[in-house]
Amino acid sequence: MGKKLKIGILFGGKSAEHEVSLQSAKNIYDALDRDKYEPVLIGIDKSGIWHLNEESHFLFHTDDPRRIRLNPSGDTVALLPQSRGAISNLSAAQKNQTVDVVFPMLHGPFGEDGTVQGLLKLANIPFVGAGVLASAAGMDKDILKRLLRDAGLPIAKFQVFRLGEKLPHFEEICAILGCPLFIKPANMGSSVGINKVNNRDEYLPALEAAFEFDTKIIIEEYIPGRELECSVLGSSFGTTEASVVGEIKPSHEFYSYDAKYIDADGARLIIPSPLCPETTRRVQELAIAVFKTLCCDGLGRVDFFLKEDGSIIVNEINTMPGFTRISMYPKLWEESGLSYSELIDRLIDLALLRHEKEKNLKTSV
Repeated sequence: MGKKLKIGILFGGKSAEHEVSLQSAKNIYDALDRDKYEPVLIGIDKSGIWHLNEESHFLFHTDDPRRIRLNPSGDTVALLPQSRGAISNLSAAQKNQTVDVVFPMLHGPFGEDGTVQGLLKLANIPFVGAGVLASAAGMDKDILKRLLRDAGLPIAKFQVFRLGEKLPHFEEICAILGCPLFIKPANMGSSVGINKVNNRDEYLPALEAAFEFDTKIIIEEYIPGRELECSVLGSSFGTTEASVVGEIKPSHEFYSYDAKYIDADGARLIIPSPLCPETTRRVQELAIAVFKTLCCDGLGRVDFFLKEDGSIIVNEINTMPGFTRISMYPKLWEESGLSYSELIDRLIDLALLRHEKEKNLKTSV
């Protein structure tokens, strides 16, 4: 048997989506084929400190999404430029750990927004998922929507505002976008800080809530319709595939954070969605178009609205979607014939392929 690849699972993070990341990391850790891979657990606490965790107790309360916590008792470590997989141990005279590939199972700012991806590129380590550009663009809903709009892809109407700018009165924004409307932090995922606004009384509290998570917010028209999702797997160096299409039927007013991760009955996932073949094909083609427009690699989950007239609106892309066994991204691939463990294998292979291609690029004239 050949040498096992050391897979650095990077999880937690300085983000409001910290707990979601812990759940995803636990599932990936459990699913790794121990005949092929040796997991190396690197947990990032909410202050941004990296910890090299023991496998036996790297998380607390794993059976409760409200109470799940990172065990911060591991050695403090750091990643340095051009370290080529060496994780520097900052604790006493401990030996440094090494990894061959990093799976950055981080959601939201300081993980899914290009920051960690840039660090991993500087460290010259292969990593799963989108690179710096696609991660940053996919995280920022303002930039994302501009790129999709310029590519001719269908999106909802929106307005962007920054902290300190004069904000429009409720009646003014409704004249542009209609009512109800959604108010969101520009850089956040998992529906954190998002509110649906139905009237004037809900407007200012929703603005304040969004600004708690970002200095830039997006106000978006409400699109009535069915909520669809499609998983994409591929590479700029090879083929790109779209999964079957799934549908979400929230029991809450919209697909909120609680509906996704806390309330077991928060939403019903229909996989595959009972769409006509033509609509399924259009959603899959649009998902791949979004993936390629942003220059994504590895994985992405693209979210849509299907209106009553049959038109399809792109909502957003998630370049590092939730990866628990009940998350939509792996479930869609499982329905498409690719198991959870096989999906992890494919993503690791794609990470190694990209790194090999980039390693062969010239660095001098």
